[in-house]
Amino acid sequence: MSLHFFEVSDLLTYLKLKQTDEYRFEGTTPPGGFPRIFGGQVMAQSLSAASQTVPGDRVVHSLHAYFLRPGNPSLPIQFEVDPIRDGKGFTTRRVVAKQNDKAIFNTSISFQVPESGLEHQFDMPDVAAPETLENDKDYWLRMHQLHPEATDGHAPHFAQAFDIRHCDRRDLLNPEAGEPRQDIWFKVDGELPDNPAVHRVLLSYICDMSLMGTALRAHPASFTSHHLQGASLDHAMWFHDDFRADEWLLYHMDSPRSSQARGLNRGSIYTQDGRLVASTIQEGLMRVGDKKEF
Repeated sequence: MSLHFFEVSDLLTYLKLKQTDEYRFEGTTPPGGFPRIFGGQVMAQSLSAASQTVPGDRVVHSLHAYFLRPGNPSLPIQFEVDPIRDGKGFTTRRVVAKQNDKAIFNTSISFQVPESGLEHQFDMPDVAAPETLENDKDYWLRMHQLHPEATDGHAPHFAQAFDIRHCDRRDLLNPEAGEPRQDIWFKVDGELPDNPAVHRVLLSYICDMSLMGTALRAHPASFTSHHLQGASLDHAMWFHDDFRADEWLLYHMDSPRSSQARGLNRGSIYTQDGRLVASTIQEGLMRVGDKKEF
């Protein structure tokens, strides 16, 4: 088998969605990806659908989501937007993504009219510059030449749409236990329009990348080399400030706890000049042995 990658222009097309009614949208999945829909895709598409139903002066500041069922990449996805509230400063939407009339994902999203206020933040960690690191596409092409069977189905198909560079890349075929934390630089590999909503949708897409694997770093195991069942269970995200997804962003992740076949993962996203612009938290399934339903 060969590796499949798609470009940012393809990704933007799939995230735009087709509007079928005032609060209904339809989306599809890029070909050649994972055997089930990448969680970041359905989350970004849900945010895209909700964004198209709110006034243009409001930007998303938070979302809280649950992954309910594995999505089938060969089927279209129906997005139903519930216009829960339109207030003076905040707008709330609920989105349910469905296939075959069954919910595969649901999220609550809050939008805000931008305003000024008190500010503080944690400092960005001191890590290697992105220009000094190997990008994901080159890494996976090299690994695929060395271990084609082991890497089939594990290479991220969006590696061409994004330039992704690991500060402390892990050997997924021979993993060792260590500190459950990691740092990754990323940016869209192409120029984007000056539309804050587009940049936030793309960040919600890519922030599902590698976050769940942070908890596994505490153990001598990976989804590539061991019999593990992994799936995103829930995901929350907060947008603190404006940014550009086509400029370098640092994803700093850690995992404070894993138990009950679940791992908790946290992420902080910084611009290259050190501004903390978004935060994430996610719990993921990390089940050893029998692959039961979740």
